Amino acid sequence: MGWFSRKETPKKKRTIMKRRYAASVIDRLSGDFRGSTLSANGELVDSLQTMRSRSRELCMNNDYARKYLAMTSANVIGTHGIKMQARSRNDNGDLDRLDNQAIEAAWAEWGNIENCTVTGRQSWVDVQNLAIKTIARDGECLIAMVRGYKNKFGFALQVLEADHLDEKYNDTLQNGNKIVMSVELDKWDSAVAYWVLADHPGDQTQLFKGRRYNRIAAENVLHLFMSDRPGQTRGVPWMHTAINRLNQVGAYEEAELIAARIASSKMGFYTSEDGESYTGEEDEEGNLLMDMEPGAMEELPAGMNFTSFDPQHPTSAYQAFIKTALRGAASGLNVAYNTLANDLEGVNFSSIRSGVLEEREQWRTIQNWVSQQLCRPVYRAWLVQALTTQALPLPQRKYEKFTRVDWQPRGWAWVDPLKDQQANKLAIDLGVMSRSEVAASRGVDFEDTLAQLAVENELLKTYDITVEQVEPKGEPSEQND
Repeated sequence: MGWFSRKETPKKKRTIMKRRYAASVIDRLSGDFRGSTLSANGELVDSLQTMRSRSRELCMNNDYARKYLAMTSANVIGTHGIKMQARSRNDNGDLDRLDNQAIEAAWAEWGNIENCTVTGRQSWVDVQNLAIKTIARDGECLIAMVRGYKNKFGFALQVLEADHLDEKYNDTLQNGNKIVMSVELDKWDSAVAYWVLADHPGDQTQLFKGRRYNRIAAENVLHLFMSDRPGQTRGVPWMHTAINRLNQVGAYEEAELIAARIASSKMGFYTSEDGESYTGEEDEEGNLLMDMEPGAMEELPAGMNFTSFDPQHPTSAYQAFIKTALRGAASGLNVAYNTLANDLEGVNFSSIRSGVLEEREQWRTIQNWVSQQLCRPVYRAWLVQALTTQALPLPQRKYEKFTRVDWQPRGWAWVDPLKDQQANKLAIDLGVMSRSEVAASRGVDFEDTLAQLAVENELLKTYDITVEQVEPKGEPSEQND
């Protein structure tokens, strides 16, 4: 009789299928990290009004938010705005200088404060600055183009805040169009009209009146906003990711300021056994009231003792915390921390130059967007009216010829003037850059520069003055030594 043993069957190993992307794993550390499957408009419909109001609050009362608005206006628009340069050409391809001069002169006249807007309070440059600040703060801006206005051009602009578009107004019309947050869309989701509130909903004089909507065709309205997602119908405040951080920075600074004031207001106290001479104040419940003032000597009533309170503020971590928070906010605003915070401590020429150049690329992107979304459609609408009214005395049949224009935004001074100009000269000599491009980088019209140089040369000849042109030699450091 033999011994038999039962053969053990090995257990099968369980194969655990792991998700391909770690970002999709839900565990103890990421359980509260929830995403959203809502559409762009679904995200905005319940959030837009709150984001906009908070952004406005910060821009009114937060120093850094206000600085961001000023930076945006100064860098995108600047003192003289985005200029129009007429580029009409004759049949032979040469620039039609006479027609171009007439167009630029008429455009400049319309851009004056008395012609540009229906209120008569903004010039064309003012409209550009107001629009870009409104878009940065609110996420969007409305500009109505009023044809047949009572000026000689028969054309003016009306700037409206985004509040005139009620985000709660959503409907489907009998013609199949749908209204999404007051924007009427066709089957292709293209805007065909805007249902604009006749009165600003936040105007106190209109609180008790019913909401009245005016349907304005899309061809008469510029709805300016930058899209973050396909299918987006309304704009998002540019500082939305930095709103909470900037608000907390402001609250923290205020708390530290109050604590520092308390710490500096150290007081002394007199006590008496009977307390008969006590002249302090009490509230309705008998609680002792005392004001904390620097150098004040107060008297305590009988039976009361004072326990020292000596807060040490601001703390040593204050400066580091503020810097870290503002760096995060600056990243959300897509600007350099040093510029936003006015902090040049610890920076060198190379680092500040790198930050400035990167920042300027962002401004150039916005400048191009403003040129296409605001300047171009306004000019084309103005051109039709100016030709029709003969405020621009040129043939209407040549409309297409007169639409050829360039938009010249503001430029910036060179970070390192000598090196930058030497590099430009080398690029011109090599044929990889034109003089016009160099002038444009500084926000200057090359033709205007040549015209001014011609005038100056004639003046020099008149006064028999000879100017020698000196070529710069050596590196900047060598010249400064």
